[in-house]
Amino acid sequence: MSTGKKLVNSPEDAVDEALAGMVAVHPGLRLLEGHRVVVRADIASVVKEGKVTLLSGGGSGHEPSWAGFVGQGMLSAAVAGSVFASPPPASILAALRAVSSPNGGGGRRPGTLVVFNNYTGDRLNFGIAAERAKAEGMKVEMVIVAEDTALPSSGKKAGRRGLCGSLLVMKIAGALSEQGATLEEVVEVAQRAADSVGG
Repeated sequence: MSTGKKLVNSPEDAVDEALAGMVAVHPGLRLLEGHRVVVRADIASVVKEGKVTLLSGGGSGHEPSWAGFVGQGMLSAAVAGSVFASPPPASILAALRAVSSPNGGGGRRPGTLVVFNNYTGDRLNFGIAAERAKAEGMKVEMVIVAEDTALPSSGKKAGRRGLCGSLLVMKIAGALSEQGATLEEVVEVAQRAADSVGG
């Protein structure tokens, strides 16, 4: 008789089951059908109020990141990839569509800030999705977090990865969004925070 170390029904379904379980116990969250995307249940009112929305995500296997950070004063949505793999651009774009609106409160077009870590797959997939969203008329900006001090920043093509510093950047950006800051203001402060962590 062997004993397992994890509560996993099957590796193929682990990510989907983890997200479904999170949404089941948190009524303020919902899943975007057909995607591994967790969205605030009140996202329509957030957009209607004209607040900047925040999106993040990455490979699974580090739960509760990223879905665990969806909520008031934090992320508007999170996109999960497979275990240790970046989310696909189609799911990231679906998340952007879910949290974006051509017009927010009072005709204001608030926009979306996408915060993610400096991993090659994330840079590619989030970048592709952001460009597609812009082509659809969405207002999207990105901040990449790369504060991993275990890696030297010089002499490496990919540079430092992002780790726990992304949580600080997301919290700062989320607080500004809740206060009604513009996308430009949120991006400026979030970028400054990203540049400051791990220096």
